[in-house]
Order: sequence, then C-alpha cells, then structure tokens
Amino acid sequence: MTIDERDREFSELRREVRTLRAVVGLLGLVLIAVVGTAFRSRDADVLRARGLILVDEAGRDRILIGAPIPQSASRVRTDSIRVAREWSRGFPNPAQYMAWYREYRHTMHGMLVLDERGFDRLAVGDSMPDPNVGRRLGASTGVTINDAHGFERSGYGLMTVNGADRVVLGLDTKTGEEGLTLSVKDGGGARVSVDGGDDGMMFFGVTPPDSALGLRDTTRGILFTRRSRVMHRWTVDAAQAHD
Repeated sequence: MTIDERDREFSELRREVRTLRAVVGLLGLVLIAVVGTAFRSRDADVLRARGLILVDEAGRDRILIGAPIPQSASRVRTDSIRVAREWSRGFPNPAQYMAWYREYRHTMHGMLVLDERGFDRLAVGDSMPDPNVGRRLGASTGVTINDAHGFERSGYGLMTVNGADRVVLGLDTKTGEEGLTLSVKDGGGARVSVDGGDDGMMFFGVTPPDSALGLRDTTRGILFTRRSRVMHRWTVDAAQAHD
C-alpha cells in the first residue's frame, strides 16, 4: 500500500468517525426527548407512570408502587416455590394450603414495602392483598403491617361485605388470630373484642345477634365468652331494668 493510498483510507476513516459521532449525538438527543416526553404531562409538576420499583443498595426490590403494583422477582408471595418452602410446611396439609393459596389475591393499587428477603411488610392502598392464611371477606382499602415472616399482625381498613361497610382496626396474635379488634359495621353495631385464647373472649359495645354465641337479640354491654359460650353478661338494658 502506497503512502497516498494509506492517507486516503485514513481520511475516509476520519470522515466515517465524524459521521458516526454525529449520528450517536442525534440519537442521544432523540432518546432524551422521548424519555422527557414520557414522564412529563401538561403540568410540569405531575409525573405519570403505571408503576415504579425502588431498589436498595444491593439491587433488591424494596418498594413497589403502582396501579396495580408491578411484578417483582424478589417478592415471596408471587413465587410459588418459595411459598411452599416458607409457609406451606407450617400447616397440617401443605398440599391443601397450596391449593387454597392459588386463589388468594396478591396484587393491589398503592404501595407495598418488602424487606431484604422479599417478604411483604407494609401495604398501603386499595384492593389490598389477602392475608397469606386466607381470603378476605371483601375488597379492603387501608393499611396492613406484617411480621418478619410475612404474616399479618396489624391492619386498619374499610371493607365492603354484601353491600355493607365495616371499619376495622385489628391487632393479631402470633398465631394469626385477632387479639384485639375495634370494629364498626353498618347496621351491625360497634364493639371492642379482646381474645384471651384459652381464657376466653370479651366483647364490649353493641353486639348483633350471633347464633354461635346464642344471642337472639342485639346486646349492649359486656360479654365474657369461653369456647363459644356466654359465661357472663352485663347489658345496659338489664341495668336499666334494675334502676
């Protein structure tokens, strides 16, 4: 190759490099414009997106935000293999638990916080996920707090059941049962329930007829029960009758 031929090739190569730089720069400007347009509405202060995932320093999904929340490979609840390993073995019939679990609701509209192992810890929003031990009676809007293994320990929400609303604040025991509950139900009174386990339960407030407890009429007062039997009852109506 002569010196002139080499110089011509170098000149052509430089022109191609300049052209490539120009094309890359143009593509970069186009990409910036597209991204900027995608996340900018008519109001410059409003960000519009279907979903958002925030990760920690290790790259693990920790906060899911969306309507509905986006899928996450880090989340235990949507990984049937991990569900079987982490939860089903704690039930008398693991296969039956997994069959029930397939019908549970796991998505929601709002925000879900995961811990570093992928367990649900805090959910805030609408159409809340079911607890991992059973389905809710109806759609719920509110807040749920779970323990370090993903089991619900506290919640506050508004739930609609058969067209009637009920507002419930609950604190659950380690076994998943309701330990302390404050509830108000449309057409069904308001009460505080304290579950003492083997020591029985106490109801304070207005308790509607309950066939399981043998209550034929609405009770206003205090009930102490054990094994679904009323052991002691003090009612406002009875007190007024003695006055």
